[in-house]
Amino acid sequence: MVLQRVWTSPVMWLFYSLISGFLTDGVFVLPAPQNFSVQSTNMKHLLMWSPVSQPGETVFYSVEYQGEYESLYMSHIWIPSSQCSPTKGLECDVTDDVTATVPYNFRVRAMLASQTSAWSTLEHPFNRNSTVLTPPRMEVTEHGLHLVIELEDLGPQFEFLVAYWRSEPGATEHVKVVRSGDIPVYLETMEPGAMYCVKAQALVKAIGRRSAFSKTECVEMQGGPLPLALALFAFVGFMLILMVVLLSIWKMGQLLRYSCCPTVYLPSAVKITSPSQKLISCRKEEVDTCAVTVLSSEHLLGVWISQT
Repeated sequence: MVLQRVWTSPVMWLFYSLISGFLTDGVFVLPAPQNFSVQSTNMKHLLMWSPVSQPGETVFYSVEYQGEYESLYMSHIWIPSSQCSPTKGLECDVTDDVTATVPYNFRVRAMLASQTSAWSTLEHPFNRNSTVLTPPRMEVTEHGLHLVIELEDLGPQFEFLVAYWRSEPGATEHVKVVRSGDIPVYLETMEPGAMYCVKAQALVKAIGRRSAFSKTECVEMQGGPLPLALALFAFVGFMLILMVVLLSIWKMGQLLRYSCCPTVYLPSAVKITSPSQKLISCRKEEVDTCAVTVLSSEHLLGVWISQT
């Protein structure tokens, strides 16, 4: 009986030693992060938690999630977040992890060297259709006779409904759908001197929701018709330019014509209107003078032969 007591005591001591070591060096040495929550605005999803304090040490955190498929059919699988596993911060942007409008479970734990804490999980699964949509920031200016609208860039999932109307009783409200890539927006030509008002709201088709309308902004169109004197001056200038162009074209045609096919005119002094005129009245000693001053070289030979 004594021998049995001696044999069992070391076994129990070894067992308790292993349990004690496991509890000391095991998973749940650090306290779990507290106040774990999610904030979602305009389809940007951010997990936040309180710090785990360890004086003189840098504590890291690991974030994991389960989508609807993993939660229902593969509940033992948790996927590390693509942005913060691990991270030293106290928040994690999980926008890229939430890709569908289904419930998502999230959990976070603290890590220090080989020590880790228990997981903290969200009280309720998160669905992105609960995101808060705010009215888009908007700036309206006039350019010529157009309204130009600059809208806040909220991401590729957003579209905007832009409503505009002339500021007068009973005016018709016009609506234009604008995608994020179509900013800035140039609206149709407006009437000069009139006041126009604009408002906009954000729309996310993926979750079937839209924000409230932004604050209405009104702009007066400054453009107007050209004064009569300025219009007349512009017309006269246009006509002068047209005349110069036409005259230049005509002159260029003349130059090309005479350069390529020139016309040769004989001087009137060497023209003979009657073949026998002036030849009979010339004396023999004046033949050379008459021939030089009146006749061409072809007729000179004929005159010389007839005189001799």
